[in-house]
Amino acid sequence: MEILAEASTPVSDAERITFRYECWRAVASGIIESASVTFLLFIAVKYFAAGANAKALVAGGGYFGMILSPLVVYWVASRGWNGPRVSAFCCLVGAVFFAAAALLHSLAIFVAGSVLGLICSSMFAPLLTQLYQDHFPGERRGRLFSMTVMIRIAAIIVFGLAGGRLLDVNLDWFPVVLWSLCAAMLTSAFCLARCPACILNREGHTSPFKGLIHVRDDALFRQTLISWMLMGFANLMMVQLRVEYMANPKYGKPFDADQTAMLTLVIPNVARLLLSPVWGRLFDRMNFFTLRIILNVGFALGAVAFFAGRDMVSLTIGAIVFGISNAGGDVAWTLWVTKIAPPDRVAEYMSVHTFLFGLRGVFAPLFAFNMVTHWSFTALSVVAAALIAAASLLLLPEIFSGRVNRPIVPDALPENIPE
Repeated sequence: MEILAEASTPVSDAERITFRYECWRAVASGIIESASVTFLLFIAVKYFAAGANAKALVAGGGYFGMILSPLVVYWVASRGWNGPRVSAFCCLVGAVFFAAAALLHSLAIFVAGSVLGLICSSMFAPLLTQLYQDHFPGERRGRLFSMTVMIRIAAIIVFGLAGGRLLDVNLDWFPVVLWSLCAAMLTSAFCLARCPACILNREGHTSPFKGLIHVRDDALFRQTLISWMLMGFANLMMVQLRVEYMANPKYGKPFDADQTAMLTLVIPNVARLLLSPVWGRLFDRMNFFTLRIILNVGFALGAVAFFAGRDMVSLTIGAIVFGISNAGGDVAWTLWVTKIAPPDRVAEYMSVHTFLFGLRGVFAPLFAFNMVTHWSFTALSVVAAALIAAASLLLLPEIFSGRVNRPIVPDALPENIPE
């Protein structure tokens, strides 16, 4: 609450309440993220000996939810529903799926429950960005959000250590991880249901993909999405391979659950925790495209370093660099549309971004898990670095264009400009 106490502008009740419950929800989000990034895939590999497609489904579960996010935004906007309440309902449904996976021990049920639970945890992401737009003032939005990220990261570290130790002691105890996910989803539902109302602009919502018109009419938005597609596909491809690289005996002596959690969760997230407030301040003050290119360089270096060898030095360096970049990526990914979208169209813009993010999140693991049978991890990391470099080059002209942070208002939307 120190940020609110030092605020230079008045703090509203909506801002204070939203920040309070988002801080509590961040703990639950950390548990969900740690399980989705490492433990669900580790269980699929080590306990169920899942095939490439099953592993790709588990790795891509949350991204299927992103693909559905335009439909969620359409329903919420066209019916005038309360965004946080709808988000809370999604979390309740997700808790049921994780509970089913915990109770019924088969590969099919595990994959289905994990994927459906992760879909429910991510399909309302644009509604959260609109919540931050409505209730967090622009001059401190990045810092407020980065504080919730720090809490989430601390939860990831704690759960990462505990979960890794648990699975090392006895892999048959994996349902405890799933019950923890169930509890985290219930906690998220409780917090979201108590956030102030957030009602989307109902005008013009004639289709779930109405937001795609902004891709056609907003050149800055379109250019940034193309860059993000290249960078995101490369990054997601390598992120999903980290557990496979460490846990599968096909690629050398496998690391145990504790070591895997340390290098994929704990070390990167310690770096995220330390750097998150720095990136939050930079987001509020820095040209977004300069920030994005700096982050891209970090992601490329982190991927190459992590897969350069199976020794602890290269793995640790890669994990640290990835964590530092990911700290900035948290803020940039969630809030970047608030820099360019009209205030009442943030959820629309974000739904397009999350939809495309979901597509690459689904196809990147499928590509990665199948290509690794033909290419080495090192070769794939170099391909990823090349894609990230291309993404950065696309953004270079925007640094000097002066178009970022432009003052757009609803009346200035392209479809409303008189001919």
